[in-house]
Amino acid sequence: MFPRRDVEAAASRDSTPRDPSAREGLMRRLRPAVEGLFGALYRLEVTGRENVPVDGPVVVVANHIGVIDGPLAASLVPRPAHFLVKRAYFVGPLGALLRRLGQIPVTQRSADREAMTAARGVLAAGGVVGVFPEGTRGDGSVQAVHQGAAFLALGADAQIVPVRLVGTAGRTRGRWPRLRSRLQVTFGPAFRLGDAEAVAGATGRARLAAATEELRARLADHVAG
Repeated sequence: MFPRRDVEAAASRDSTPRDPSAREGLMRRLRPAVEGLFGALYRLEVTGRENVPVDGPVVVVANHIGVIDGPLAASLVPRPAHFLVKRAYFVGPLGALLRRLGQIPVTQRSADREAMTAARGVLAAGGVVGVFPEGTRGDGSVQAVHQGAAFLALGADAQIVPVRLVGTAGRTRGRWPRLRSRLQVTFGPAFRLGDAEAVAGATGRARLAAATEELRARLADHVAG
C-alpha cells in the first residue's frame, strides 16, 4: 500500500528535516512548558510514561477524541516525538512552529508517501513517531484504524506504545474541553507487532492486514481499560 519512494525527492517537497535530531532540542525545551500549561488549565493525570522505551525506534499510537490530543500527547511522551499532523494545519505561524518542532504533515485518508518517507527517516534514526491510527476524531473506541502505523512499525521493527486519552473531547466538535475538567493520559506496555502469531505467520499484504488488526485490537483493549 505504501511503495518505497526516493527519500531525497520526498524531502525536496517537504520541509521536514532529514535529520530528526535537528529539531529535537527545541522539542525538549518546549515540552515541559506545554505540559505545564495543560496542567494549569486542567486536572491532568498521567501514568505509565515509564513504558516508553528509552532508546530505539518507537511508534506511539493513541485514540483520538479531541482537538487537543496532538499537542497534549506530544508534550507528555518522555522522548521527542514526531507526530503525523493533518496537513491543513501547516499554514501560517502555526505551520511554521509545527515544522520547527519536527512534526510531519500528512494528508488524511490517503497513502501519503511523503509523510511515510519522513516518518521512516525518524524511525531509522532511532526516534519516536506519533500516530492517531483512527485518522480522525471519533468516539475513542478504536473500531477501525488505517494501515500506516502498522506499516511503519513493521518496516522499522519498532516497538509500539499504546496511549489512552480520556476527557479531551470538547462539548462540541473542534472545541477544547471545559477548563479544570479531568484529563487522563495512560501509556500502556510496549509491544512488537512481529511477535504476534497471526503476524509472524503471514507475508505480503496479509501480514500488513494482520498487523493492522493486531494494533487495533491492542490499542482498543488499552483504551477500554
